[in-house]
Amino acid sequence: MLQQSTDVLPLRDDRDVVRVRQIVRDKTARLGFSLIDQTKVVTAASELARNTVLHGGGGTVTLESLRNDTRIGIRLCFEDHGPGIPDIELALRDGYTTKKGLGLGLSGSRRLMNEFEIESTPGVGTKVRVTRWK
Repeated sequence: MLQQSTDVLPLRDDRDVVRVRQIVRDKTARLGFSLIDQTKVVTAASELARNTVLHGGGGTVTLESLRNDTRIGIRLCFEDHGPGIPDIELALRDGYTTKKGLGLGLSGSRRLMNEFEIESTPGVGTKVRVTRWK
């Protein structure tokens, strides 16, 4: 049986990005993730939250603590109603950026998490869902 607790947080500006990092750090620590795994989840959350604000014009993140008979995990779902990503495959390549960053946000987040899903429709928005299992 899967048990979960869910929080939905706004992502409007850099203060919200910092707040999400702090909440994700606290939640992963409470779930018993190692310091290394906490850092991986916080790093992915920070990158994806920043993308939501910078590229998507703001949105939300849904944080879910997951528990079943054999595993404990955390799932983060970032959603915006921004311009969308016209070429997801290109956006997932290391070094690709539409701003002045290093182009490692999406690809790096994918490597840091156990599960990674992205849906995007130009003119409608983007949803990125990532999960890390303990």
